[in-house]
Amino acid sequence: MSKAGEQRKSKTDPTMEYEMNHERRGLALIFNHEHFQFGQERRGTKIDRDILKQRFQALGFEVNIHDNKNKTEVLEEILKAAEMDHADADCFVCVFLTHGKEGQISASDDMINIKEITDPFRGDQCKSLVGKPKIFIFQACAGEKYEDAVTGMVGGFSDDTEEDLPYIYTIPAGADFLMCYSVAEGFYSFRDIKSGTFYIQDLCEMLEQHGSTLEFTELLTLVNLKVSRRDAKMGLGKMPKKQMPCFTSMLTKKLYFRCNK
Repeated sequence: MSKAGEQRKSKTDPTMEYEMNHERRGLALIFNHEHFQFGQERRGTKIDRDILKQRFQALGFEVNIHDNKNKTEVLEEILKAAEMDHADADCFVCVFLTHGKEGQISASDDMINIKEITDPFRGDQCKSLVGKPKIFIFQACAGEKYEDAVTGMVGGFSDDTEEDLPYIYTIPAGADFLMCYSVAEGFYSFRDIKSGTFYIQDLCEMLEQHGSTLEFTELLTLVNLKVSRRDAKMGLGKMPKKQMPCFTSMLTKKLYFRCNK
């Protein structure tokens, strides 16, 4: 195999990890919505906000919290973060604790398309995050359907097709995103006014136990399992309902938050 072919093979090594040895871990934005202009409140969300702050600070992030921002204010903070210089940072995290519906989340006064939040961080817009993980976490309903409880029982490139390519290569502008959702599209997400949401509380528990040792998508799979085992009581005599989180990965390497900061 030619030198260029060997270089390409090294770039598809399944053990490759994101470089997490920059000067800073990076910025974690938390948009927490409890009060809304249309009157409905999200009691219990402060519990999620505070434990998320602790967990991400423990992983080395600079955490900025924004409470009850309206749509204009949210998008201003998003654009401000996207225009920052992240050259000395490992990655970027953005969390929303709010109401939502399919493809949208709620600010205090209006709905925002999720694409309006993520697009400013694409590689063709935010150059200093190219090749770095961009993690978005949405604790919000994505519809009004409930998950029913059911009972269950207990590759790479071929050397033959590789071509000699130069060492410098390009990547899609949408690469290196990780989208984490408390529920799949169309479904309801549960929140307890005394203990917070199923998803954020289980995520933070897993971050506390494994955040600095386990590959992050593997950790998210454990969160899926924990949330899926919870029951939401719907009233006397009614069958409990379930919740199923999901994540969509556009990551290109393994992601670890080892404690080296």
